[in-house]
Amino acid sequence: MREVAFIKQNKEKWLSFEKAVINNDFKDPDELASQYVHLINDLAYAQTYYPKSKVIKYLNQLSAQAFQKIYKTKREDTNRILSFWKTEIPLICYQYRKFIYIAFIIFFAFTFIGVISAANDGEFVRSVLGDSYVNMSIENIEAGDPVAVYKSGSNWGSFIGITINNLRVGIIAFVLGIFLGIGTLYIMFKNCIMLGSFQYFFYEKEVFWESVRGIWIHGSMEIFAIVIEAAAGLILGASILFPATHSRYTSFKIGAKTGIKILISTFPFTFAAGFLEGFITRYSNVMPHVLSVAIILITLGVISYYYLIYPFKVYKESTQLTSLSPTSI
Repeated sequence: MREVAFIKQNKEKWLSFEKAVINNDFKDPDELASQYVHLINDLAYAQTYYPKSKVIKYLNQLSAQAFQKIYKTKREDTNRILSFWKTEIPLICYQYRKFIYIAFIIFFAFTFIGVISAANDGEFVRSVLGDSYVNMSIENIEAGDPVAVYKSGSNWGSFIGITINNLRVGIIAFVLGIFLGIGTLYIMFKNCIMLGSFQYFFYEKEVFWESVRGIWIHGSMEIFAIVIEAAAGLILGASILFPATHSRYTSFKIGAKTGIKILISTFPFTFAAGFLEGFITRYSNVMPHVLSVAIILITLGVISYYYLIYPFKVYKESTQLTSLSPTSI
């Protein structure tokens, strides 16, 4: 499509949307959010096919205004809290889905490095996890309970301590993204190397299945949430490195707000993982195999659906609503 035709086709819609944003003329906050996504698509199209066009600057400014309105016009009540997880976060995850994919690619790559390193260096696991932890794990394996470490302490004590630690790791992974994403990569590298070498250690000791049944009851949500938090850190870093047509400061503010929203969205999953580790994992060796596998698949399925599948569903619904709204006719 030629640029003139593109502008002619969408001009009336943009002007109507701009007027609504300026006058705060949106009865339903979700209407603003859905039309914002539609606007972002127009901006992406223009950046791809008309990279030198002045319309890019206009759409950038309009999208920045709309972005701010989304979080200022929604009602601060129970519905607002519900819409945060139901609509806002899925739309943000859809818009920044490439960062989530990249975070997962990095996660698997670093974890694989941990596995390979442990497989080729007999002392690597000890250098990463420490002699005391490795010796304790060997004693637990010989005693017939490879994941006995998760049974130490009280239920509530374990739940609170583990949850606080996981929240700390996630927040650090995000905040260190301010160093152009390098800090986030460091946190991912450190934790993934530990995970990969840790799992290989159990494989080498021929108790891999027992470790999976124990570790991943809580690990599915815990590790997945950390990857999402790392994606938020990468978004923060990219906002500084690649401001596009925004000023670097404006781009940083947008990246920081977006990253914080994603970070907050992971907290319920982190709490759920802490609960499972404090109250359920300790019984993994006595519960039926089918139950432990079911818990792993359900927890992994829930968080995977929310961050990887549900955003497409919300985006599709939002674009359908936008196509039916008066501003796009």
